[in-house]
Amino acid sequence: MKKALTVLSLALISQASAATLTVWTHFGDAELAWLRTQAAQYKTKTGNTVNIVSVPFDQIPDKLIQSAPKGQGPDLITTLPQDRLGQLAAAGVIEPMDKYVTSKTDLDKTAVSALTYQGKLFGIPMFAEAVAVVYNKKLVPSAPTTWSAFLAAAQKNTSSGKYGYLADLSNAYMQYGIVSAYGGYVFKNTGGTLNTKDVGLANAGADKASAFLNDLRYKYNLVPEGVDGGAAKSAFVDGRLAMFLTGPWDMGDIKKAGIDYGIMTFPTPPGASGKWSPFVGVQGTMLNAYSKNKAAAAAFARQISASDAQVAFNKAGGRIPVSLSARTKLKADPVVVGFGKSISAGTPMPNVPQMGAVWGPWSNAIAQSVQKPGQNYGQILDKAVQEINSNIK
Repeated sequence: MKKALTVLSLALISQASAATLTVWTHFGDAELAWLRTQAAQYKTKTGNTVNIVSVPFDQIPDKLIQSAPKGQGPDLITTLPQDRLGQLAAAGVIEPMDKYVTSKTDLDKTAVSALTYQGKLFGIPMFAEAVAVVYNKKLVPSAPTTWSAFLAAAQKNTSSGKYGYLADLSNAYMQYGIVSAYGGYVFKNTGGTLNTKDVGLANAGADKASAFLNDLRYKYNLVPEGVDGGAAKSAFVDGRLAMFLTGPWDMGDIKKAGIDYGIMTFPTPPGASGKWSPFVGVQGTMLNAYSKNKAAAAAFARQISASDAQVAFNKAGGRIPVSLSARTKLKADPVVVGFGKSISAGTPMPNVPQMGAVWGPWSNAIAQSVQKPGQNYGQILDKAVQEINSNIK
């Protein structure tokens, strides 16, 4: 009888201690299915239930800031990029996770650094991403490593209805590699410290970068007006495009199309003072500072960042893992290798809250710079930086 009561007591204690976690995610399709599988595995292992709630990517930060203090937010967010981290940390809605991550040896150091703010780790990194040039080997047999070779290959493949190179020229994030190559920068980086009072998006190098982006459209006649990422991807998967600036997120569709592809970094643009260095975005799982189930939530965050889980996540959506052992297991994957080189050549996006003041004015300026030929780039960018500086408090 005592034994039966003991078993019953243990069962009741287990039920009472089981947590129900809420996870907000912007994942879709195969990646959402992967996350649900992870949730089911976690429940089997721990008894804790994980409810997955889909929230549009661009709505997550504001929704979290509004709902978390009221106790209405999620326990975890999977995932957010580091450029939102400073804003959320300053708002007090995400929890430092150092005490929940006892070992970081299997995590890419750049990824850990990207999610570290004011000396504290505010997220467990899940994947890193940067744009690169994906090329169709049927049209471009080997990667052109110089600008002259790149331009020759692009122009050779540009004719009626076919394109040699396409990119979303109006997208500031996508084009940061060009800005950086010419000497532009968002905030001056001195020894790892960002000076938010020194914005380099309207210096001489940034002006040259905008002129080059304009040249891609109006001088070299490579990128027609109105081309965005969706139009470029459509042309590539249809076999009408030789080279395409994109990120790992498009590789699933490219593989399905059966394109024999290669992946390369963009060559150093003409007259640039440095090499092309794209933004590196690191996305991680963040813990709600107001969660009542922090330990259980952190355990789930650790599970989905572990090596085998990251391999499965890569298979689902092609993301580049930050687990070093997962990368080793995926070394035969050209996507991991190709975008890995681009990530290594890249510049981490600033994770300070002041980055929120940059995107709007800067994006508008880049878009305006490629709307018609021969513009006053200095005037356009100066106006954007003035607005950025006035927005930074």
